[in-house]
Amino acid sequence: MTKRVASRCRSLVGWCLATLTLWMWLAPSAGAQSLSYTSGQNVSPAYEGWEQLPDGSKYFVFGYMNRNWKEEIDVPVGPDNGFSIGGVDQGQPTRFLPRRNRFVFRVKVPAGFTEKDELIWTLNTKGKVEKAYATLRIDYQIDDVVKASETGALGAGSSSPEVRANKAPVVKVEGPRTLTAKVGTPLSIVTLVTDDGIPKPRGAGLAGSAVSNAGSRPDQQAVNSTNPDNVTRVNRATLPPSRNTVGKNVGLHLSWFVYRGLGQVTFAPEQVMVWEDTRAGANSPWAPVWVAPSMPADGRVTVQATFSEAGTYTLRGLADDGALLGSDDVTVTVIR
Repeated sequence: MTKRVASRCRSLVGWCLATLTLWMWLAPSAGAQSLSYTSGQNVSPAYEGWEQLPDGSKYFVFGYMNRNWKEEIDVPVGPDNGFSIGGVDQGQPTRFLPRRNRFVFRVKVPAGFTEKDELIWTLNTKGKVEKAYATLRIDYQIDDVVKASETGALGAGSSSPEVRANKAPVVKVEGPRTLTAKVGTPLSIVTLVTDDGIPKPRGAGLAGSAVSNAGSRPDQQAVNSTNPDNVTRVNRATLPPSRNTVGKNVGLHLSWFVYRGLGQVTFAPEQVMVWEDTRAGANSPWAPVWVAPSMPADGRVTVQATFSEAGTYTLRGLADDGALLGSDDVTVTVIR
């Protein structure tokens, strides 16, 4: 009996040591993965999928992940920011905003492209080269409902007739799209934004998504099956999100940002963030309790852009109804 007990003790001690060793080995890796950075990290290109328009034309759709929470990175078109087919310049950004930016631009699928072919976007930032591989595999095909889900307007796997009927907002810059400005002098840009009013804003927080997730949460009254009279009140506000994707509040708004250009541009009024800033209090649709600003009754939005340096800039006006996006660009030559 004594030998058996001793054997079991040795086995238990061995198991504990092995578990401790495994935990110590995994702990640094887990800690490193949870770190966040304001600057110093690279940008990874992302292939979002391909879409087919009603006329039969096909487009590859790309985005990116800037691993920084603050630093914006500029990479000119060329060997460090280019494509493998059709020329290095396929309309990609050269200014990379913080964090995740989805469905940023698209590239028309070359004629004769098959499922075995690849279009490669190469991005070299902070000395690290990463690539996004675009193919026409059927499992990469996307549509408007997929976009709404990926950007956070829908919970994973959810939909509704309203969302399926949604059309992307239309953005049109009034006047010429090639402009001239002086350093330090505000430039006014007027944009007309039209939309179908779908999805309808539902206020702030989780209820602000295009489809409510209330059905996937515990009911406010949870009844004990062994004691029907024992009713427990559940405060939904204290429960974790029930969705597997990023959460987003819906509501039509227009945001201007630098798409290409090396200098800093200040916009007035302050613009809603177009990247996924999930921090509380951020002026971002992905932030908790964010509500879209009121749009002018005639749909005309005026913004003033002030440039810090001379050069050529591409500014993009991005309309977001919470689920789908529409945009228009202007090219600005800034002089002293």
